[in-house]
Amino acid sequence: MPAPRIGGAGARRKRGRLSRSGDFDRVYRQGRSTGAREFVVHVFPREASLDPPRVGLSVSKKVGDAVTRNRIKRVVRESLQVLEAELAAGSDLVITARVDAVALDEREGQAGIERALRDLLSRTSAWAGAPLDAAAPDASAADTTGAEAAPESSATAAGEVDPADPAAASPAEDAPDA
Repeated sequence: MPAPRIGGAGARRKRGRLSRSGDFDRVYRQGRSTGAREFVVHVFPREASLDPPRVGLSVSKKVGDAVTRNRIKRVVRESLQVLEAELAAGSDLVITARVDAVALDEREGQAGIERALRDLLSRTSAWAGAPLDAAAPDASAADTTGAEAAPESSATAAGEVDPADPAAASPAEDAPDA
């Protein structure tokens, strides 16, 4: 059986997008998600499929007006075209843009969006490219220090207090009753 063609001259190509609400629901409900400051990626592997990955985009009105939302979608699509060769065949993805994606686009442009998506997608089952640690040995040293600091910052962000730390007492406990 010949290998499926992905592109090339004269090849008729599907758009590679999720378009039906049932497809989105399946990815949201049965897939796995990974999030970052700018994006959340939901991944659902299709069974034994060699088809190219299908991607759906979700950009809510919280992100901005219609012009801003359409710009984010366009820049994400352009970044995904660059990253498409590194995505595993047979996966469905839904990428949800968060409000910070706009700031990233304004600050770093498409290169920043592409970097953020590459970092996020490399942590999912949809990534078939080279591991990012092997590509950048300096990044692995930075990741280990960042990984050690993450639990402290997430516990603080969640409002958890270490009972053994007297300096971490809640200010509400010290406030006089009115």
